[in-house]
Amino acid sequence: MAQRLTGERGRADDDAGPAPTTMTDDDWQAQVTREAAKAIGQWLEGRGRLHQPIAVLTLPELEAMAANAIARFVVLASERIRDRPDDNRDLTRLLLG
Repeated sequence: MAQRLTGERGRADDDAGPAPTTMTDDDWQAQVTREAAKAIGQWLEGRGRLHQPIAVLTLPELEAMAANAIARFVVLASERIRDRPDDNRDLTRLLLG
């Protein structure tokens, strides 16, 4: 049975099989980028704008897309800090300002 890892916590979707591996920093960054892109796509899809060119979006629409992507990053970063606090001091400083 195939095992899929979730990017947020590095845990397996199913409990069977080998223990999940810890994501590298590069893997985590790639996962965050994918999740942010999904958040933007979901925002566009939810407003029926997915088929339109980006140039037709208004500034408030672009800001809303950015806010969705940033919010997703904050959630993923917070989970990573919770799971590995000693390994993510720079990320902690970034979120805390």
